[in-house]
Amino acid sequence: MIDLKNDNLLINKEVNENLENILNRKVFSNGYIFYGPEGIGKKQTAIQFIKEIFNQYSSDSNIEEKIINNNHPDFLLIEPTLFLKGNLINRSANEYSKNKKETIRIEQIRNIRTFIAQKSIESEKKIILIVDAELLNEAASNCLLKTLEEPTNGIFILLTSRLSSLLDTIISRCQLIRFKSFSYNQLEIFIKNNSDASILNIERQVNLEDLINSANGSPGKILNHIKMWNELPDEIKNNLEFPMKDNLEILKISKIITEDLEIDQQVFLVNFIQNKYWKKTKNKEIIKILENLKVNLRDLITPRLSWEVALLKIALVD
Repeated sequence: MIDLKNDNLLINKEVNENLENILNRKVFSNGYIFYGPEGIGKKQTAIQFIKEIFNQYSSDSNIEEKIINNNHPDFLLIEPTLFLKGNLINRSANEYSKNKKETIRIEQIRNIRTFIAQKSIESEKKIILIVDAELLNEAASNCLLKTLEEPTNGIFILLTSRLSSLLDTIISRCQLIRFKSFSYNQLEIFIKNNSDASILNIERQVNLEDLINSANGSPGKILNHIKMWNELPDEIKNNLEFPMKDNLEILKISKIITEDLEIDQQVFLVNFIQNKYWKKTKNKEIIKILENLKVNLRDLITPRLSWEVALLKIALVD
């Protein structure tokens, strides 16, 4: 049975039951795609699933630790990389910068082919976990497709929050495991069960409903949003009553936001503002402006100018 012990996450019971049936039948597909919103437990569930597969062939009590540390001889973790100072850096490395674009490259997929060609050491199956598979570049996607088409002793598990970004031919060769968003009530109970001083502090500053709505049904996101809210400078928190009408104030707050916040914090702020706006105005044009702002931020398109243009447009629309 899959045992999810992480108290920070809700459990997708339907997913758990599906994976337990797969484990009980001991008939594994060549590939699985775990898809659904970010921060909903896909990676945690995948690690438990992989552990249970390995447990069928080994009694090693340290299997989970080996998987997490990526040092199990029959397990390979593939995650997005970036070039930093001339070196290829994995996302989990200390040097990783959230402000740089990342991708999964063909060299990484070629390494998979070498990996699965080797004889298994502690298991009958070799397992490859690909995190954020939507970041496969075109060459890597085509190489992965060819690998999936070849019969091997490997099991591929792809994690993605954007299923539509994967090649249809890759999707067709994998079993889909859908992770659904959690309801507002589930997240509200989850927060109360995990309440601490930081959450109580938030409730004195902002309507917790706005933070829950900005999480889009993700328990992982709501915890991250609480953390990011607590890290926001007071100068930003005190100027969240948009729309701002004064052009100089708009330029000032845009400068503060882009100088003090990382890109992921800025995207959180846009989501937060977006939910407040929608509840207040139901104005689709404003929501579209903010959606474009998020796209620009994720693509690292001159963040300060993007904020200035978006807030000035909203001031005119409103």
